[in-house]
Amino acid sequence: MDTEAQPGFSTLAIHAGQEPDPATGAVVPPIYQVSTFKQDGVGGLRGGYEYSRSANPTRTALEECLAALEGGARGLAFASGLAAEDTLLRAVCRPGDHVIVPNDAYGGTYRLFAKVLQPWGLAFDPVPLADIAAVRAAVRPDTRAIWVETPTNPLLGIADLAALAAVARDAGALLIVDNTFASPYLQRPLALGADVVVHSTTKYLGGHSDVVGGALVAADPELGERLAFHQNSMGAVAGPFDSWLTLRGIRTLGVRMDRHSANAAAVVDLLERHPRVVRVLYPGLPDHPGHEVAAKQMSGFGGMVSFRMGSEEEAVRVCERTSVFTLGESLGGVESLIEHPGRMTHASAAGSPLEVPGDLVRLSVGIEDAVDLVRDLEQALSL
Repeated sequence: MDTEAQPGFSTLAIHAGQEPDPATGAVVPPIYQVSTFKQDGVGGLRGGYEYSRSANPTRTALEECLAALEGGARGLAFASGLAAEDTLLRAVCRPGDHVIVPNDAYGGTYRLFAKVLQPWGLAFDPVPLADIAAVRAAVRPDTRAIWVETPTNPLLGIADLAALAAVARDAGALLIVDNTFASPYLQRPLALGADVVVHSTTKYLGGHSDVVGGALVAADPELGERLAFHQNSMGAVAGPFDSWLTLRGIRTLGVRMDRHSANAAAVVDLLERHPRVVRVLYPGLPDHPGHEVAAKQMSGFGGMVSFRMGSEEEAVRVCERTSVFTLGESLGGVESLIEHPGRMTHASAAGSPLEVPGDLVRLSVGIEDAVDLVRDLEQALSL
């Protein structure tokens, strides 16, 4: 037996950072719902813990697990995905710097850039990241980062991470990848040259629609230390119970992602055949413009599906007619969700270069029985 073999993904998800409690033998890390820790003499910290903003054992377990799953040097857990994004950008950028972002980025990320960081002095340009020549052309001497989503939210665009890593290296910039849609089970951006991975752990990592959180995983230990300093200094950390809930979700990430992907394929098959659906956006389809890249850098195509109905009225009508698919924002939970991005998650991008089509519907395909999901969409699409 090769004792040096790297554990598999699901083994890491269940065990990384989660050794049985030495005091009691509990196989699940305890919830250390505590703000402060007794010191053994002035400055004598037990295990390095003094105050839970700086570090907490439950959060440490989550952060070690996240780093292991992404193959990074340092994982950091935050109170939300946007808190993680804000901390990262303020740590690696300064007023006057420039960032390249997707031209179809998540609406909340666009709002952070446009309404918070741009007034702070950070410039940004939306660029179609699948067009490597366009990305190279957008690089400026003051470009500090290329921000990537792949697949994107909600248009399911695909960007070539290895190619973008080369552009970032040539520019002396960081490649930052929001890996929320794929999860580390389906995609490992650090192995493809990224410097930092971002997650909304609210989504697939937590997986049960009962916790809000975010995460950063850095490839470089020095950058990880710098991010940890800003995490502590800015203070938007994940609480102990939220960390515990996220760890609970991560343990089943592999089996859930397999089911999400399989159910999404069944849903896509229906949508592709339905006469009222104008276009299906899913990287698993051979005619998707990013299909070959997605097949190369992902081990599956995930549970997110978008489609266009030809008119905004028809898109809204479909969203209002489902029963198994719940009308709601967010994604990545065990339950299936349906939404109208233009009026819901991406309303903040209205009137901007990132405005999404009004006839777009986005699905987060859950892990219910596929036959029930297909039946529900069939009746919602009926005249």
